[in-house]
Amino acid sequence: QVQVVESGGGLVQPGGSLRLSCAASGIFFSSYTMGWYRQAPGKQRELVATISRGDNTNYADSVKGRFTISRDNAKNTVYLQMNSLKPEDTAVYYCWAYRATPGYWGQGTQVTVSS
Repeated sequence: QVQVVESGGGLVQPGGSLRLSCAASGIFFSSYTMGWYRQAPGKQRELVATISRGDNTNYADSVKGRFTISRDNAKNTVYLQMNSLKPEDTAVYYCWAYRATPGYWGQGTQVTVSS
């Protein structure tokens, strides 16, 4: 059974940092592209960042220079380091494991950026 579980969300002040983690089980983790998406209230889910099995990374323009995606294949975990957070980063953040459509999604973790 495949499980994708996010953690690390919370409330942070503008300019602060958070690190999200996503642990995946039941898959051959190192062969999967992993990604983070987010969905703010009233908006569509959008790509934040992806990392391929070869460690190639891709970022949304809105987070470039502030967020960093990384993976640890030994721990079957992908991370999203988020720095210089802005109120517009407030959303539910979802982890995605992809090798073939549609992939596997986690349940999401809430990130709220507010003073």
